[in-house]
Amino acid sequence: MIRALVLGLIQGLTEFLPVSSSGHLVLAERILRVPSSGILLEVLLHLATLVAVVALFWRDLVRLVRSLFTRNDKEGRREVLSLVVGTLPIAFLGFFFQRTVTAAFTSLPLVGICLLVTGAALLAASHATPNAQRSHLRLVDAVTIGLAQAVALLPGISRSGSTLSAGVLSGVEARQAARFSFLLSIPAILGAGILKLPEALRSTAVSRNEWLWYFAAMLVAGLVVALTIRGLLAALARGKLKWFGVYCLAVGLFTIGFALFS
Repeated sequence: MIRALVLGLIQGLTEFLPVSSSGHLVLAERILRVPSSGILLEVLLHLATLVAVVALFWRDLVRLVRSLFTRNDKEGRREVLSLVVGTLPIAFLGFFFQRTVTAAFTSLPLVGICLLVTGAALLAASHATPNAQRSHLRLVDAVTIGLAQAVALLPGISRSGSTLSAGVLSGVEARQAARFSFLLSIPAILGAGILKLPEALRSTAVSRNEWLWYFAAMLVAGLVVALTIRGLLAALARGKLKWFGVYCLAVGLFTIGFALFS
């Protein structure tokens, strides 16, 4: 079950860096010639990353909840509305096109192409960053970012990369776009977990020893996510977004080459 820890490490490193955790997991499983990590471990690792995000942004979440009961906090209620609107596209596509999305995970060339798309989007966002200075999000920005998050259901399309790029290209300052992206991930991951966890528990027989490994993998994923989020925000402050784009292009080309010649 060392594989569970390795996958937990990969999940933690890539979940919120704009490089696509799903694409890296599919590629790692193919290179290492191991079977799919299984729906239960996948769900548990995502829930671990959810806990990490909530822990990092709990003050923001408390403020947003309080805004619903505070008459004068119009800005907070506007942000709550933006999060709701931004979540609708992924909720719709995830519910009605779940089989199509699942089938996409079996195509390594598609993963490579999607990584190239992620890289190109990040490079475009890096070029637009100096002109993206708006500190507040409009409702249309939330819709755009929400659509980008929905596209990231495909393996190789980075959720954080697509939402961050969509925000910056819409004119939103990079760190503010990243913050909204992290908050937007909470209902998306929570909703997917609620839908998948009961089925995963019913369909997977796990021993007590395996549960210990799974929880260890969750701990690794959660701790690494907390570090990578802080690292990403620091990289954005230094204008290093383009290097994530270069990395995705390189991994995308490698993935396509590996799929064709392995």
